[in-house]
Amino acid sequence: MRKGFTSAEEVEIFLRPRLRTLSDPFLLPNMQAAVARILGALDRRERIVVFGDYDVDGVTSLALLAEMLRAYGGAPELFLPLRVEEGYGLSRESIERCLDQHHPQLLIAVDCGTSSVAEIAGLRRRGVEVIVLDHHQPPLQSSGLADQPAVSSEFAGEPRSALPECVAIVNPKIDPESRFHYLCSAGIVFKLCHALLKTRPVDFDLKSKLDLVALGTVADIVPLRGENRTLVQRGAIEIIRSMRPGLKRLIEVSGVRPPILTEDIGFRLGPRLNASGRLSNAEKSLRLLLTQDEAEAASLADFLDKQNRERQEVEKQICLAAEEQIAREFDPRRDAAIVLSARGWHPGVLGIVASRVSRKYHRPAIVIGFEENGTGKGSGRSIEGLNLVEALNRCSGSLQKYGGHEMAAGLTIRERDIALFSEAFRCAARELLSDEDLQPCLRLDHELMFSDLNGEFLQWHEMLQPFGNGNPAPLFFAREVQAVAPPRLVNDKHLILRLRQHNYHRRAIYFDATDAQLPPAPWDIAFRIRADEYKGETVLGMQIQAVRKAQGIE
Repeated sequence: MRKGFTSAEEVEIFLRPRLRTLSDPFLLPNMQAAVARILGALDRRERIVVFGDYDVDGVTSLALLAEMLRAYGGAPELFLPLRVEEGYGLSRESIERCLDQHHPQLLIAVDCGTSSVAEIAGLRRRGVEVIVLDHHQPPLQSSGLADQPAVSSEFAGEPRSALPECVAIVNPKIDPESRFHYLCSAGIVFKLCHALLKTRPVDFDLKSKLDLVALGTVADIVPLRGENRTLVQRGAIEIIRSMRPGLKRLIEVSGVRPPILTEDIGFRLGPRLNASGRLSNAEKSLRLLLTQDEAEAASLADFLDKQNRERQEVEKQICLAAEEQIAREFDPRRDAAIVLSARGWHPGVLGIVASRVSRKYHRPAIVIGFEENGTGKGSGRSIEGLNLVEALNRCSGSLQKYGGHEMAAGLTIRERDIALFSEAFRCAARELLSDEDLQPCLRLDHELMFSDLNGEFLQWHEMLQPFGNGNPAPLFFAREVQAVAPPRLVNDKHLILRLRQHNYHRRAIYFDATDAQLPPAPWDIAFRIRADEYKGETVLGMQIQAVRKAQGIE
């Protein structure tokens, strides 16, 4: 009932997703026009360029569409912008490089383009037709997602309209009535492939490509509801079965073992695919997904693993510097937001740092890195109760450009304006957030006894998978729990707890808990469960989320 189900049939569909229940792809806006133009371009052997984005959603979308077009005999060129030098999406710099290298007749913009009114108008004037496959918010409603700035003043002389004028924009968010707003770009490309195959069948196993769709969907943190749930559940199976040498090798270097869970994608595979795009460019991630050469696959997977370690080190150094700033400047009784900045912080990891700061201190956080010329690029992450774009709207006078959505945003600022912006942002957060909003809160799903935790319960729990945004793992609560042994520290940061409730004993892990101040037992605990493997058997594992001194029956 809490999930909004109204019938046993809806529950059955949720618990047992089936590919045959996927809807007609032509229900997406402008799909017919996109399919007709792509098939026409293939028939006329036009020069097609698929223009992507440097994150996992962008790279997997690019790989999937490339394989689909090649199945039709096409030879598309694949283009990825450079994060640091060219920025997000259809920037002027990336367009010029794309045109110089590939001279496209048809450009298919994937995971970008919905807000690129002036840029697409410029492409049309130069004889390039454009199709947009995207899931970002259209202009005049929102500026886009994090790292996607609003249109800057350099395009002020260009005529503005709500959407770019092009062959087709296949983006469910341009239709307020669409029920597919949850799709990411990999899901939209999957729908396009389905539409192409319905229109002109060809020998192409689309189901086997769900490995790419699952990677993009989970890594982009879109809601795992509706068809996304089916795409990810089935896609996780296809990741295990995948015949991609690069993906198989990436699974090995990541230490991932079946079954593939969303946390494996979100915390192991996804970060490695993202690493090259964060530090340099995403070309190697794309090649890893597409290569059929075993030696190249091994080399690329090892490279991405190394890049991920480098990314972690860059992130660690910025986090340490950020913590020093917080210790000097942040007062939790005074400040409703945190703004951090410094010269030389790498723009590719600022969103991760902002996310860590926001979670740890339960405050909206903006993290900005300045270049030598005084230009700063920043990323922000919010907490429940504060729309980040609304807060930035109130600070727009001190920003060059910005854009985002409720929980994440990107911005550009001059170094000389940082003090003015910091004060304005903290004031905006104080006005928009209540004192209650600033207190971290756990929402518990259900109270359990240790006697409830058995194999049958775990089987039902696992039917709720995949967990993630829009379908979080249930958070359980147990009262009056005793500690039967002192906590044991593992890997210098996690605690192993031996617990007892009445006559039932459990072993639990409390991640990143070295700073946790455990009160005297007995405790009330908030926890999640998962399927773990122990001595070759599947067992119920318990992960502690929070501990408090037992408070009895309320």
